[in-house]
Amino acid sequence: MNNHTYGYARISDKDMNEARQVKELLTFGVDERNIKIDKVSGKNFNRREYLALVGTESTAPALREGDLLVIPSIDRLGRNYSEIMEQWKHITHNMKVDIYVLDMPLLDTRQTQTTLDNRFVADLVLQILSYVAQKERENIKSRQRQGIDAMPLVDGKRVSSKTGQPTGRPKAIYPDNWKHVYSQWESNEITAVRAMELLGLKKNTFYKLVMEYRG
Repeated sequence: MNNHTYGYARISDKDMNEARQVKELLTFGVDERNIKIDKVSGKNFNRREYLALVGTESTAPALREGDLLVIPSIDRLGRNYSEIMEQWKHITHNMKVDIYVLDMPLLDTRQTQTTLDNRFVADLVLQILSYVAQKERENIKSRQRQGIDAMPLVDGKRVSSKTGQPTGRPKAIYPDNWKHVYSQWESNEITAVRAMELLGLKKNTFYKLVMEYRG
């Protein structure tokens, strides 16, 4: 059976350029035809090109047992480290596909004569990275919370000591004709669709203002 090498690149914004990642994959030796690129956030794994590699309930994966998946860096695989670990285990253990991360050689599951347990080392390194990333997120949130708690209270709202502006979401702004249109809608004189047209509001904004107005 002939094994294949695939490359996976990801950028978060469609305006960003994936050229650097593609160049790294080509330099490694990945055939350009086997490079998959997603232009989407890494918050989850619901991505078209990634799913083309690992497959879905209704589609077969491009990756086969013995293949190699090359990734420029672990954050190109994703941002949610608990999900990264799940996907890593699925690819390497269930699909029996190797993974190599270019900017971190320890994340290499390929078996060689000189390295008897690369898979174990890679799994261990990934767990350490996941732990460090999780602790860093918790520390950031804690520092943010401490900073907010230290802000002075003005009229019941925390006020930034740097800008003098209150924190949190700005107060909702109602269109000038809100009361009139709202009363018509509330009394079933007009439909919600018509009310949105008269107010110049989108559906989500309209119902958000309704909830705040009633509250």
